[in-house]
Amino acid sequence: MTNAVGPRAVFGVIVPSTNTVVEHDYWTAGVPGIAYRAGSMYIPNPVMGDDADFEALLGQIRASIDTAVRDVLTAEPDRMVMGMSAETFWGGVEGNAAFERRLRERTGLPVTTGASSCRAALRELGCRRIAVFSPYQPIADREVGRFFTEAGFDVAAVTGLRCPTAMDIARVPDDRLRETVAALDGPDVEAIVQVGTNLSFVALADRLEQELGKPVIAINAATLWHALREHGLADRVAGAGRLLREH
Repeated sequence: MTNAVGPRAVFGVIVPSTNTVVEHDYWTAGVPGIAYRAGSMYIPNPVMGDDADFEALLGQIRASIDTAVRDVLTAEPDRMVMGMSAETFWGGVEGNAAFERRLRERTGLPVTTGASSCRAALRELGCRRIAVFSPYQPIADREVGRFFTEAGFDVAAVTGLRCPTAMDIARVPDDRLRETVAALDGPDVEAIVQVGTNLSFVALADRLEQELGKPVIAINAATLWHALREHGLADRVAGAGRLLREH
């Protein structure tokens, strides 16, 4: 028994201090016997209104991640999950691989990142031509597109919502997300992918999949799916998209 509330596994989850959505999405999924211990990466200045601001935000993430990891390790987790996605796309496929290596070396644990989870999910679903949206600025969207292209996907478009602050990501309403997906969708698009873990999109993605008849991948659903399956746990989850429900 790992512990009383997580007898099957405890996942350490690293999130920005401004993020209110990741832990909510994981707990709402209701996977029995899995517990989550979050560590916060301190964001003293959450402004991300342009490319320079976004790079500065990443600098704050990089300056505080070691402390967040240190704190999580005191709970003796079984796996590390990076609950902030932009950093995992930075530098393309090799940048993501290097980030994962650093986190594995720092913790001695298996690692789940947003970039690797989305790649694995698309391969599992058999999708190649994709459209992507994020809450980011253009500098980050270019890195997202670079990762998926290097990973072998045909990227039809990457759209950024350009949220002015990190907290505003969690304030994007469903109607704007619906409009974004509608603008990205087309007969040649096999799947739509959402990145940016503080966007509340899991439940809406599940509904949109049924309406559109194609995969709509919410990144928090993808990272939970990856963490579970890589950990040998086959639980199926309703209400969080086709990936967790059927794969």
